[in-house]
Amino acid sequence: MNVNLSKKQDLLEVRGLKEYFDINMGFFRTRPLKAVDDVSFSIRRGETLGLVGESGCGKTTVGRTILHLYKPTAGTVVYDGMEINDPRSLKEFRKKATMVFQDPYSSLNPRMTVSDIVAEPLDVHHLYNGKKEREERVLELLSLVGLNSEHASRYAHEFSGGQRQRIGIARALAVNPEFIVCDEPVSALDVSIQAQVINMFDDLQDRLGLTYLFIAHDLLVVRHISNRIAVMYLGKMVELASAEEIYRHPLHPYSQSLLSAVPLPDPRKARANKRIVLTGDIPSPLNAPSGCPFRTRCRFAKECCAESMPPFNEVENGHFVACHRIGEL
Repeated sequence: MNVNLSKKQDLLEVRGLKEYFDINMGFFRTRPLKAVDDVSFSIRRGETLGLVGESGCGKTTVGRTILHLYKPTAGTVVYDGMEINDPRSLKEFRKKATMVFQDPYSSLNPRMTVSDIVAEPLDVHHLYNGKKEREERVLELLSLVGLNSEHASRYAHEFSGGQRQRIGIARALAVNPEFIVCDEPVSALDVSIQAQVINMFDDLQDRLGLTYLFIAHDLLVVRHISNRIAVMYLGKMVELASAEEIYRHPLHPYSQSLLSAVPLPDPRKARANKRIVLTGDIPSPLNAPSGCPFRTRCRFAKECCAESMPPFNEVENGHFVACHRIGEL
């Protein structure tokens, strides 16, 4: 993506976001599972921020907590200068921010027609004046995502995975949103269909001026669609930079390991590429290591890494990293 974002303002700002879930340990005891632990970032108007990391690192929880599908344990979400902190601001926020879910098979109601699925946000927010206007808006939305009027009266089970995801995207677009959380929207689709859906996201962004938080574990997909990329590990954000900078010059040891595992199409480069294999087991978020959460698998870890969590600092222009040893590596 070649969008000039240098003069664009922040549309969404997340400050110190935390999401803890109380897990029952038996005998009336609970322990907090720190799914998201003190995450801060901003997204500029019109950009795509890619959010990557291993399964269970808290990516999806970040997206759901931003939209208040989960009530934040702590932290602040500011949207276009408005802090989301009460029912009134949340209602206004949900007219401008929506979500495309990961699984196109379970995120659509099998008892509703495609027309009713797409029109559900219109019904909730009362965004039409009559039945005819509702039908016209549904057909317009289906056309936007490459479906036609014949699909409106059918049910979700009659469609392929790619078509179902298009229905989910049409539903997300119903309220004319400015910001969309895309929660691994292509991970359940065939590779050939993934490219079509990713290109559609790009096209919709250009046509409608959308801003995305694009959550994924496929680094090649994220690189294609994102302006900037944030890397998460065990509920913490460990690196944030432009997409090209992350791929060209990753600074955090975890980011380096992730990128070394990306397959290369050139056989010569693939043979020359040195895979960085992580040792040790992935820690449980219920019993996270002290200090830096990555230290138990990091080849550069020292005693200082166990003593405190490294601050998330800007080490180069627009390049943020959380690592005690960043100046030495």
